[in-house]
Amino acid sequence: MSQKIYYLTTEIIPFAQVSPLADFSTNIPLKLQEKGHDIRTIIPKYGFISERKYILREVIRLREIPFEFGGEDKIASVKSAFIPKTRVQIYFLEDEHWFQPLTNLLYKAKNGRVLADNGERYGYFSKAVLSTLPHLFWSPDILFCNGWQSAFVPGMFKAQFEGRNEFYENIKTVMVIHELNEYSKVERSEFVRAGVPIHSSLKGKILNSYDVAAFEADAIIIMDKPSKKISGNLLKKSAFKANKKKVTIITYDDDESPDYNAVTDKLDKVLVKLSA
Repeated sequence: MSQKIYYLTTEIIPFAQVSPLADFSTNIPLKLQEKGHDIRTIIPKYGFISERKYILREVIRLREIPFEFGGEDKIASVKSAFIPKTRVQIYFLEDEHWFQPLTNLLYKAKNGRVLADNGERYGYFSKAVLSTLPHLFWSPDILFCNGWQSAFVPGMFKAQFEGRNEFYENIKTVMVIHELNEYSKVERSEFVRAGVPIHSSLKGKILNSYDVAAFEADAIIIMDKPSKKISGNLLKKSAFKANKKKVTIITYDDDESPDYNAVTDKLDKVLVKLSA
């Protein structure tokens, strides 16, 4: 069953790579495309990405896309290319303030400290990405949300976009969790600023972005590795206990050459079931 998949990520080789997400996001879109899915990827356009080297093309209809974020009017532009040696389309979301200045550490400063504005940055990214659909003249069946960076999307989509027009109808959100780390902890105020609903059971000034997404996503996929099984910790959390029926656990080897064909087969089953 062919589906249209909008694949949200912040790392793809060779453009940006600081975590295992990069290798995953380079291989999985290609494997899903080989299964017949119409897949498009999108990442931030970091300042260190060479437009000339990777042949980024300007698309007139994707220039100066207007949207609102945090009560302010914003404008973002998108350029297009392909993941090298593939026909997988990749969009680059441009923003001079949020993405242009970042180093290749992405989420940290040069001194190793986690960037204090990561929450706001990827809340902005989520809103901008969702705002691109009418300008792409394309409506996906699945929003494939990778990691804490895209955890704003499930709630934001349901609260602000679902059913707005023909480009936002009959779309399912999939939250894919790769790691548990300090990045997933976000101030409650950032979710409020981004207009993301917070379930009444979630208390405190600091929230785990996966807990917030668990109540809003249509499906949750936890990527376990033999050396690092994160599902055990996640399934102990009240947010995941309350949404256990949505959860699928996929285990894959974390060696130098993971079997992405096997991973894709398992992912495909979840996606097909979701759209049935």
